[in-house]
Amino acid sequence: STMEETDREAVATAVQRVAGMLQRPDQLDKVEQYRRREARKKASVEARLKVETWTNLSVCCQVMLRALNFTGNEELRKNGLHITYREVAAIFEYFKTISFKIYNTNHYSHSPAFFLVFLLSFPEIVRETHDLIERGELLQAHRKLMDLECSRDDLMYEQYRMDSKNTHDMNLIHTYFGDMQKLSEELAKQLWMVVQRSLVTVRRDPTLLVSVVRIIEREEKIDRRMLDRKKQTGFIPPGRPKKWKEKMFNILERTVSTRIEGTQADTRESDKMWLVRHLEIIRKYVLDDLLVAKTLLDQCFPPHYDIFNRLLNMYHQALATRMQELAAEDLEANEIVSLLSWVLNTYTSAEMMGNSELSPEVDVNSLDALISQNVVDQLLSKYMSTLTSNIIGWLRKALETDKKDWIKETEPEADQDGYYQTTLPAIVFQMFEQNLQVAAQINEDLKAKVLILCLQQMNSFLTRYKDEEQLYKEDHLKNRQYPQCYVQYMIAVINNCQTFKESIISLKRKYLKSDMEDTLSISHANMDATLDIIAKEGCSSLLDEVFMDLEPHLNELMTKKWLMGSNAVGTICVTVEDYFNDFARIKKPYKKTMTLEAHRRVVVEYIRAIMLKRISFKNAEERKEGAERMIKEAEQFRFLFKKLAAGSGEDTEGLCDIIEAIAEVIKLTDPSLLYLEVSTLVSKYPDIRDDHIAALLTVRGDASRDMKQTIIETLDQGPSQPNPNYVPIFKEITVPTLTVPKLLK
Repeated sequence: STMEETDREAVATAVQRVAGMLQRPDQLDKVEQYRRREARKKASVEARLKVETWTNLSVCCQVMLRALNFTGNEELRKNGLHITYREVAAIFEYFKTISFKIYNTNHYSHSPAFFLVFLLSFPEIVRETHDLIERGELLQAHRKLMDLECSRDDLMYEQYRMDSKNTHDMNLIHTYFGDMQKLSEELAKQLWMVVQRSLVTVRRDPTLLVSVVRIIEREEKIDRRMLDRKKQTGFIPPGRPKKWKEKMFNILERTVSTRIEGTQADTRESDKMWLVRHLEIIRKYVLDDLLVAKTLLDQCFPPHYDIFNRLLNMYHQALATRMQELAAEDLEANEIVSLLSWVLNTYTSAEMMGNSELSPEVDVNSLDALISQNVVDQLLSKYMSTLTSNIIGWLRKALETDKKDWIKETEPEADQDGYYQTTLPAIVFQMFEQNLQVAAQINEDLKAKVLILCLQQMNSFLTRYKDEEQLYKEDHLKNRQYPQCYVQYMIAVINNCQTFKESIISLKRKYLKSDMEDTLSISHANMDATLDIIAKEGCSSLLDEVFMDLEPHLNELMTKKWLMGSNAVGTICVTVEDYFNDFARIKKPYKKTMTLEAHRRVVVEYIRAIMLKRISFKNAEERKEGAERMIKEAEQFRFLFKKLAAGSGEDTEGLCDIIEAIAEVIKLTDPSLLYLEVSTLVSKYPDIRDDHIAALLTVRGDASRDMKQTIIETLDQGPSQPNPNYVPIFKEITVPTLTVPKLLK
C-alpha cells in the first residue's frame, strides 16, 4: 500500500542520513549532539503541522458557511439528522472563540477534531437518551446524561478559567447544550414516580429501585464535587446543585405505611403453626421494609438522615402493641417459646433488627422492650411446667422407637469408625440441645433451669433404658433365634452408653456455668454409674451368648473322649474368635473389658471342668498325656487371647499359667513330692479351697484318702506368696459333689 511504501522510503532516507553523519570514527563522540539536533527539528515540524491542520480545518468551516449563505449568529435550531447552516455557524463560532485557545494552552486533553465530532453527535446523543428514559432504562439514560453534562461542564469550566468575564462565549455553550437541562428534568420525573410508590410497590421491582438509588447517589456525588470546585474556583455549572436528595426525602415521608396490621393469616384452629407463621411474616415484612429504607436512604446518604429513624420508631411501636396483644392470649407451651424467642431473641437478632445491613443506624441495645419483664416472667413460669411433662413424653417416645429397631432383621448403623450404634443418643441430645438453645436465647437463668431439668430426666430415662435392656435379654433367652440381630443391637446398646457419657460431658461443658458444677456432680455420677451398669450387663449378656454356644464343647473337656483326642478346645477357640469379629464393633473401653472377661471365663470354665472330676487318671501314662494336653490347650488359649487383645497393652498371660500350674500337679510322677507341688500351687493361688485340692487329687487318681487329708491339713499352716496382680479365680468355682469333711470320714 501507499502507506507502506512511504514508511519504507522514510526508513531508507533515515538510514542514508545517519550514514552521512557517521563517516569518521571521531563523529561517534557527537552522537548525542546529533540526536538532540534532530529532536528539535522534529518538534518544529510537528508544531508547523499542527498550525497548518488547524488553519485548514478553520478554512473548511468558513467555506462551508459561505456555501450555506451564513447570515450571522442566531438562536440555534436543529432539524433531524441533517446539519444546517445554523449548526455549522455555532460550531464554527465555538471553535473560533474557545477550542483553539484551550487546545493551544494545553488545559484540555481533547483535540479540536474531538470537539467537532462531539458537537456534531450531540443532538443524536440527546435523542438516544430521551428514548432510553421513555423505555425505562434509567441507568443507561443517566450514564449518557452524565457524559453530556461532564463534557459541557468541562468546556464551561475551561472557558471560565480562560476568561471568566466573557459571558458571550459562556452563553453560547449554555445555549447549545440547552436540551440537556430538559433531559435532566425528564429523568427526574421518572425517578420521583418510582419514589412516590409505597414500600410494597417499590419491592415489586427492586431493580428499578436500585437504579433510582444509584442515579441519586451519582447525582449527590456530582453535586458535592461541583460545590467543592465552586469553593476553590468560584465556578459552578448551571442547574447545580440539583438537590435530588431533599426531593426524595420529601416524597419518602409520604410513603411510610403500617405493614404490621393484617399479617395474621391463620388461627390456631386452622393451623397449629399460626403464631410461628404470623411472627415470621412480621419479621420478614419489617426486615424487608427496613432494608429497603436503609438501601434507599442510609446507603445513599449520610447518617444524619432522620426519616429512617422515624420509620424505625413507627415499626417498633406497632410491634410492641401487637406483641402485648399476643402475650395476653391463652398460649400453649410451644407458642410461649415462639413468642418469647421472637420478642427476646429474633427481634434483636441478625435476622431482624440486628441485621448487619441495618447497622449502625439500628442499635439493638437502645431499643425499648416489646413486652414488660413482668409479662415475660409469667410466660416463663408457665413454660417450665409444660416443658417438664413434654420432655418426659419425648424421652419415652424416643425409647419406644429405639426398641422397635432392636428387633429389626437388618444390622444397626455404624459410625464413621465402624462401631455399631442406634440413633437414640443423637435424638435425645438433639432434643436437649434444641430446648437449651431456646432457653439460652431467652435468658441465662432459664438455660440453667432447663439444663438441670434435662439431666434430671436423663437420670430417670437411663434407669428405664437399663430395664429395657434386661427385658430384651430375657426375651432373647426364650428363643435364641430371635431377634435375628440380637448380638449386633446389644453391641449398639453398649456403644450408646459411651456416646451418652460423652454427650453429657459435652452438654455440661457447653451450657453449664462453672459455679453450678457442684449442683449437678451427684446427678452426673449417678448417670455414669447407671451407664456403666448398662454396658457391663450388655457385655455380660454377649459373653453368655458365647458360652451358651461353647457349653457342649466345655462339657467334653476332662472326659475319656477328650483324653482320646477330641478337638473341643479348637472348636472353643474358633467360636470365640468368630464372636469377637462382631465384638470388634464394640467401642473402647468396653471391648477391652470384654476381651479380658472372655479370657477369664474361658479359663474359669476350663478349671471348672477339671474340678467336676469327670475323669480320674488310671496311671502315670494317662496323667502325663492329660497334663501335656492341658499345657498345649493353655497355650492355644494364650495365643487366641493375645491375638484378640492386640494393641490393648493388657498382660493376661497369668490366667493360662493357672491351667499349666494345675497340669504340673497332675503330671508329677513322684507321689512323695506331691505335697510340695500342691503347696506351691496354693501359695500362688491362695483362694484355692480344700475341696478344690481334693478334687484335683481325685483327678490325679493315685492319692489315698489319708494322703489327701494329710496334704490338706498340712497346707492350712503353709505361707502364701500370691502374685500381687492375681485376681482370685477359684472362689467362682464350686465343686459339685460331697464336701471335704464328708469325703474324709
